[in-house]
Amino acid sequence: ELKFSKTWDFQLDRGAGVGDRAPSRGTDSAMVSQLKFLGATDTVTGSRTLLESNGARVLVDCGLFQGYKKLRERNWAPFPVEPSSIDAVVLTHAHIDHSGYLPPLVKLGFRGRIFCTRGTQELLKILLPDSGYLQEEEARFANRRRYSKHSPALPLFTRQEAEAVLNYVSPVGFGAEFQPAPGISATFGRAGHILGSAWVKFDAEGSRITFTGDVGRARDPIMLPPELLTATDYLVTESTYGDRRHPDNGVETELAKVILEAVARSGTLLVPSFAVGRAQHLLHLVSRLKSAGKIPDLPVFLDSPMAVNATEIFCPHHDEHRLSDTECREMCSGAEFCITADQSKAIAERRGPKLIIAASGMATGGRVLHHLQALLPDERNTVLFVGFQAAGTRGRSLVDGVEEVKIFGQYIPVKAQIRQVQGLSAHADYAELLTWFEKSQIAPRRVFVNHGEPAAADALRRRLKDRFGWPALVPEEGISYPL
Repeated sequence: ELKFSKTWDFQLDRGAGVGDRAPSRGTDSAMVSQLKFLGATDTVTGSRTLLESNGARVLVDCGLFQGYKKLRERNWAPFPVEPSSIDAVVLTHAHIDHSGYLPPLVKLGFRGRIFCTRGTQELLKILLPDSGYLQEEEARFANRRRYSKHSPALPLFTRQEAEAVLNYVSPVGFGAEFQPAPGISATFGRAGHILGSAWVKFDAEGSRITFTGDVGRARDPIMLPPELLTATDYLVTESTYGDRRHPDNGVETELAKVILEAVARSGTLLVPSFAVGRAQHLLHLVSRLKSAGKIPDLPVFLDSPMAVNATEIFCPHHDEHRLSDTECREMCSGAEFCITADQSKAIAERRGPKLIIAASGMATGGRVLHHLQALLPDERNTVLFVGFQAAGTRGRSLVDGVEEVKIFGQYIPVKAQIRQVQGLSAHADYAELLTWFEKSQIAPRRVFVNHGEPAAADALRRRLKDRFGWPALVPEEGISYPL
């Protein structure tokens, strides 16, 4: 049984509360299709959107909230609709902010199928159990150190509960039509964000609704570009970088500079990294820099069981990435893979400059916290952030220049060098999104700009209107939008 830390009222305006069910199929109460946004509004986490059509309910993504405490607490709140009333879940990709609430959803009564691509299925086998294990470890650590206000501290879900979710997963190939619920058909297209990532188009009651998911970059060094969208009536787009451009300067050159600076100080370079996508990107770039003689042959550690497993399944998917067999072998052989806790602890005993890649990418949990605790107080060390840092995360605080950061209930002084390289992002920026939409030659009736902080989402909304004349809006949490 889920133990909730507090109750929440999700009945915002026309929003439905727990226990509210879709109308029965085949009755006069059948309704028009509609979208209800249950997450990722005014934030980049907790992606959850409910598509309802003629009594059927499909949940598009089922992610965890991250960042500010008030967001994280929502992971413990009652789900805004009755989970057992949901016919199916359709995932755009495996990142935890899009898939991590699946174990609680099943625990609360969901018994439908979870549709995703084959690459996403493989990653879910790694990410969900590992996430459950990390939550159990954090709860045990909090109870042992007694820094949690809850007694005892409990995990949101366990490894065993996460593994049970995998029984509900049904993989579907790119381009193959499937039916997640009666009267609703869907098709996946490649999104180029991470392995298995997809945009998905639904056909429901004569309307075509497309969700971009998280969109990759046309010139990503390792992932193939996103496939062009097909004709759609309604578009739901991410806006993570809706108000920003990625720098044009060479990422390899900038990364090499940071590494050389850390080596010159005889310090350790720690890179908090997303286990899927970003870790593999980093390993590839470091391998290239070493081969070109642009950086010394310093020890490299990939300290994340999740990232290690994701790296090992990455290379066989040649239909989604650009790397050759040789590049894949070099990427894997250039680092020491750390699986056990003892291997992770042993990294600190290695003398001299070294590079540690550890999850999580926003420093919200995982082994990177132990490394930060040890490395931040020493000015010789460097912490390099290589991805988007959501508001309220430790990563965002460090990038913003805080003098101390709270880890495991203690405040740690920040003396280490804090650096950030922007060009490694796996998200398309606003210019890349606009180019992708233009090349797709779509003309939606309405666009919903989601999965972005307020300034980013509103900036993309304005650009879509100004460039294409598309009616675009930033949706509100819990409001139903008829299609």
